[in-house]
Amino acid sequence: MLVDKKLNEFLNELASSSSAPGGGSVSALLGALGSALISMVSRLTEGKKGYENVSEDIRKVLKESEEIRNRTTELIDEDTEVFNEVMVAYKTPKENPERGKIIQDALKKATEIPLKVMRECYRVLELSKLIAEKGNVNSISDAGVAALVAHAGVQGALLNVMINLKSVKDDEFKRNCFIEADRIVIKSGELVKDVLRVVNDKI
Repeated sequence: MLVDKKLNEFLNELASSSSAPGGGSVSALLGALGSALISMVSRLTEGKKGYENVSEDIRKVLKESEEIRNRTTELIDEDTEVFNEVMVAYKTPKENPERGKIIQDALKKATEIPLKVMRECYRVLELSKLIAEKGNVNSISDAGVAALVAHAGVQGALLNVMINLKSVKDDEFKRNCFIEADRIVIKSGELVKDVLRVVNDKI
């Protein structure tokens, strides 16, 4: 599994001539990095002098950021796995009457994973705003970095959604994915600006 590799091993595999892992796994990693930063700021805030009145809110943020970190970590490997499934699907013998369905099912699955990444990264952005507003001001820059990497995760995952949808023939599935992806991208673009405004005001 990719997540069990040492950092250098992961980077070497990423830099190799193999098509996977690729941008999809990196986008999921960005979500995991952003949520990990939020967890760090939360732990540097909870119970600290001057932040007693927000401790309950911070505990909730920490709980959710850790849940997201676990989910996005799993998505790092899942993205590579579904890419490999698509490659296997395309190798299905042409005389197999189910070949088209096998390929389409694999493409849909490969679209749904980065769409999940987009959702998770957007939630990281929402949490980064909360932690920027209420968290330890000495770690305010970390809240900003969390927002930036989460936003990059949204944008990166979008590219993977789009490239997989290109070959999907189910118009309703494509339309629903386009609508959701577009909504997340627009909202995340607005939110990252809001977070950075809070961060820069406090630096």
